Amino acid sequence: MNSTAPDFTLPALNGTDSVTLSTLKGKVVLLTFFTTWCPDSKRDILEKQALFQSMNRDDVKMIFVHVTGRDSSVDLSKWQEEMQLTLPVYMDLGTKTYDAYRCMGVPTTVLIDKDQSIKGFYNDKARMIDIIKGLGGLL
Repeated sequence: MNSTAPDFTLPALNGTDSVTLSTLKGKVVLLTFFTTWCPDSKRDILEKQALFQSMNRDDVKMIFVHVTGRDSSVDLSKWQEEMQLTLPVYMDLGTKTYDAYRCMGVPTTVLIDKDQSIKGFYNDKARMIDIIKGLGGLL
């Protein structure tokens, strides 16, 4: 599990910002792929919202990626507002980044270390405590 994380540039939901993985070298990255229709994604993103609010964001960059190729007909801005999410949401236009990370379902969480190596890969059955432990091991 020490493969190099595939680089990406993703536009933000707000339409003005974007995120590029290669510019985050030196930071730990928690990357989560999600859809709005999946109950596991909803549970996962609410748990990560709490984590996002409590973490030192200088140490960890949390990137939440809506997989539009699996969830295209949703008003994501409205959904984000209804869920009361303050975390940053980015758009995988289609499934390009999702496929590059060889995801098999949602939610999928990938932990990337400061050198941009993949150190953890968690599927929809992962427990939040295990993700937090994996994250803690990278800080």
